[in-house]
Amino acid sequence: MSDGVEQTRLKEDASRKANWKRWGPYLSARQWGTVREDYSENGDCWNYLPHDHARSRAYRWGEDGLMGITDRECRLCFALAMWNGQDPILKERLFGLTGPEGNHGEDVKEQYFYLDSTPTHSYMKGLYKYPQSMFPYEELVRENARRTRMDPEYEILDTGVFDQNKYWDIFVEYAKNSPDDILIRITVCNRGPDAATIQLLPTLWARNSWVWGCLHEGCEVKPYMAASGPASVDVDHVSLGKFRLVAEQRESQPQIMFTDNETNNQRLFNSANFTPYVKDAFHRFIIHDEKDAINPANVGTKAGMRYVIDLPPGGETVVRLRLFPQGAAPAQAFGAEFDRIFQARIGEADDFYKGKISPLLSEDLQRISRQGFAGLLWCKQFYHYVVREWLDGDPEQPKPPDVRWKGRNREWLHLFSRDVISMPDNWEYPWFAAWDLSFHMIAFAVIDPEFAKEQLVLLLREWYMHPNGELPAYEFEFSDVNPPVHAWACWRVYKMTAPRGQRDRMFLERTFQKLLMNFTWWVNRKDVNGRNIFGGGFLGLDNIGVFDRSKPLPTGGVLDQADGTAWMAFFCSTMLSMALELAREDIVYEDIASKFFEHFVAIVDATNAIGGKGLWDDQDGFYYDQLYLNRQTIPLRVRSMVGTIPLFAVEILESDVIDSLPGFKKRMDWFLNNRRDLARHISYMKQSDSDKSLYLLAIPSQQRLQRVMQYLLDESEFLSPYGIRSLSKFHLDHPYVFRADGKDYSVKYCPGEGDTGLFGGNSNWRGPIWFPLNFILLESLEKYYHFYRDSMQVECPMGSGKMINLQQAADELGTRLMKLFISDPNGRRPCHGEEPCFAEDPNWNKLLLFHEYFHGETGRGCGASHQTGWTALAARIIVGRGRKLEREKRGASQPVGATAAK
Repeated sequence: MSDGVEQTRLKEDASRKANWKRWGPYLSARQWGTVREDYSENGDCWNYLPHDHARSRAYRWGEDGLMGITDRECRLCFALAMWNGQDPILKERLFGLTGPEGNHGEDVKEQYFYLDSTPTHSYMKGLYKYPQSMFPYEELVRENARRTRMDPEYEILDTGVFDQNKYWDIFVEYAKNSPDDILIRITVCNRGPDAATIQLLPTLWARNSWVWGCLHEGCEVKPYMAASGPASVDVDHVSLGKFRLVAEQRESQPQIMFTDNETNNQRLFNSANFTPYVKDAFHRFIIHDEKDAINPANVGTKAGMRYVIDLPPGGETVVRLRLFPQGAAPAQAFGAEFDRIFQARIGEADDFYKGKISPLLSEDLQRISRQGFAGLLWCKQFYHYVVREWLDGDPEQPKPPDVRWKGRNREWLHLFSRDVISMPDNWEYPWFAAWDLSFHMIAFAVIDPEFAKEQLVLLLREWYMHPNGELPAYEFEFSDVNPPVHAWACWRVYKMTAPRGQRDRMFLERTFQKLLMNFTWWVNRKDVNGRNIFGGGFLGLDNIGVFDRSKPLPTGGVLDQADGTAWMAFFCSTMLSMALELAREDIVYEDIASKFFEHFVAIVDATNAIGGKGLWDDQDGFYYDQLYLNRQTIPLRVRSMVGTIPLFAVEILESDVIDSLPGFKKRMDWFLNNRRDLARHISYMKQSDSDKSLYLLAIPSQQRLQRVMQYLLDESEFLSPYGIRSLSKFHLDHPYVFRADGKDYSVKYCPGEGDTGLFGGNSNWRGPIWFPLNFILLESLEKYYHFYRDSMQVECPMGSGKMINLQQAADELGTRLMKLFISDPNGRRPCHGEEPCFAEDPNWNKLLLFHEYFHGETGRGCGASHQTGWTALAARIIVGRGRKLEREKRGASQPVGATAAK
C-alpha cells in the first residue's frame, strides 16, 4: 500500500526541502515540579515550583499547557484554557498529585486522550474532559493523603464529578496547510443533562527567554504581541519571525486579552513586579473580576481570546482559529477552504495508517494501534536543560545556593539539551529517560524511521553522552544506571527501517562508534572484580530486588547481578551483530567482531560456570542475584524478571555470513578449537532445508532454557492472562525473606501498585506486567525458534498437555499482551479496570489509555496513565500481527518470527 501524501511530507522534512516538523505537540503537559525548574537548596523540585505557583511564575527552561502546540524551539506556544464558572482557578494546565502527595507517587488526576496524529503533525486530534461542577482539587489531595500504600489510588472518576455526564468534551484538532500555516478547530460538547455555560480561552504566548540575562543559545530579546483586529493577534519574534493568530467571525466575537508572561512576584514573594501585567492575569480577570489585571493597550507577550459559550443539553459548537506567517496570509482564512483542508488532512492520515496497520485486523485492533501511535507522537516534547548554567544560576536572578554544586547532576556540566525528545509520559515523566527512549524508537520506526534514528543518535552526541562514555539516565540523576539497551535499539531500528541492501549503513556505523565508548564504560565501571560478572544497581527495575540495588548494601558485601550480567551479554552480542554487518563492507570491523564474540562467550561462561554454577541455581532451575558476603556466596532466591533476562542474550550467526569474513572465521575457528572450555557454550545446527549452518550464541543451554520456560509458561508463576509478570505469583504465598543483622528483608508478590516506598513508590516491579521486557522476551523466543525450530517444544500453559514450539510461544505472549486493550463482548477492556463508563458509554468506550504497567491478575492499567512511550510497543505488536495475516493471505511460507531473527 502507498503511504501517500504524508510519506511525501516525511521525505521533504528529512531532506530539509520543507520544515514540516517545525510545529508539533512539543509543549509539555507539566513544566512545574521538574528538576530543571528547581533551584532549591535541598533538591525538592516538587515544592520549589508547585502547581499553585505554575499559573503565576514564569518558567526558566520550558512551558506547559493543555492540548497545546509549539515550535521545535518552544518560542511561541498555543494551548487551551477554560473555566466552568465553578473552579477556583482558570484551567490552563493538567492537575495531578506530586510524588509526596500521592499514596503511590506522582499521578495526574484528569481525563484526557490523544486520539490521532501523523508523524509530521500535519493532523492531530486530542480530547479533554472537563467537569461542569467544581474540579475536586482539594478532595483529590486530601483523600490520597489519607490513604496508604496498601490502598488503591483515589482517582477523579471516584469523586463523582463525571456522574450523570455533567462534563464538557473539548476536542482540539490541528491541521497544517503548509509547514507554518496551522488551522485549529475546537469542538465544545455539552454532555450533561442541563444547559450549561463554559468560558473558552485559546491562548497564544511566548516562552520567557528575556528576563534571565543568560547568554547561551536560545536567550533572546523580548518579543512583541499586539491586537491587529477585532479577533486577530500579531506576533513579532526576533528568531521565529512575524506570525498572526486569527479567529473566525461569530455572532459574538471573542474578547481579546493581553498580559506578559512574567512572574507575579507580588503574589508569590511579596516583592515588586517588573511589569504591572503578569502571567496569571487571565486567571485574575476571569475568576476574580480584576479589571486592571490585563493590559488595556492590547499588547504584551501573552494573548487570549475569551469565548463565553452557552449550550443546551447535548449541544455543541465549533471555534475555529488559524496561525500563519504575516507574510503568507491565506486568501480565505476560514469558510469552505478551511473545512476542505481539514478533510484532506484527515483523509491523508487515514491513508498513511492504512499503509502501516493492516485492514485485515479487526476494527478494534486498528483503533488500538492508531491511538497508541497517536500517544507516542503527542509525547514528543521540547526539552531544555543546560546543567552548568542551571547550577550557576542566571545573571539577573538571585544566586542559587552553593550547596547545589555538591548535589544533583554536578558531574554532567557538559550536558546541553535544547531538543525535541520523545518523553515517557508528558505529564508524569516530562523528561527523557535513556532506556525508555530505546523502546519508544522501536515503535517510532514503524511510522517515522528518520525520527527514530535521529533520537538514537542524539543521546550519543557529545552534548549528552558523558566524556567517559556513560549515557544520561534522566534529570533526577543523570548518573543512575539503566539497562544498556541503546545498542539493541540502534540495531533493531537499522533493520526495521529498510530491506536488506538498502539499509542506512552510515547510521549504523555512526552509532556503533559511540556505543564502543559506552560499552567500555560499562566494562570499566560495573565489572568490579574483572570476573565478567556485572553489577549496575537498580537497572530500571526499581523495587524488584531484596534491597535497593542503587545504594550500598545494608548487609555489606558485593551483589553479583543476574540482570546486570545478562544485560552486558545482550549488549555484547548486539555489538557483535553490528560489527559483522559493518564488516561486510569494511574488513576493519572483523577484528572488532572477534573481540565481541570472545567477550560474549566469556560473559556466558561466567554467568553459567563461575564458582561452579555461576549465577545459575541447579536446584531451582533459575538464575538469581548472588550476595557475596563474609566469603560466602548466597543466592537471593527471588523468582523475578531478573532471572529471565539471561534469556535475552541470544544471537544467531549464519555460516554464509561467517564464510564471507575470512579474518573473523579464522579467529572463530581458532577459538572453538583452542578454548574448548568456553566453546562448550556455543551450539551448532545445520538447517535441514538448506546448506546453511547456524551457530547459537546464548546464555542458557537448551536444557536450562527449557527449565526457565517452565516457570515462564506456568500460570501459577509468571504467566498471567495478559503477559509475563515481573515477579512470580509463587511469592504471594511464599514471600522471600532474607535475614541479616537481626532485620528481615522481604519480597512478596504484589500485582498492582507498589506497597513499598522504594524509588518513590510510583512504579512496581514485584508482580505487574511491563511491556519493555515482555517485548524483548517475545523477540528472543523468536530467535531461539529460528535456531531450534520444532526440535524444542514447551508446554503452554504448564499442566495443559499442549506442546508448542518457541515461535508459537512468542505468538501466545503477543496475543496475551494485546488482550490488555481489546474489548470483550460487554465492551470491557482489561486496561480500564472496572470503570463502567469505558465499557458502556459511547462517549468513552472507544478511548484508550496506555499505562506504564498493568496489574498482574486483572490487566488493569497502573502507574503513569499516558506512558505511550514503551507501552506503544503494543501498537508495534499489533502491526506485526497484521503483517502475519497478510502473509497468510498471500500464502507465504516465511515464518512469522523470521524478521526478528534476520
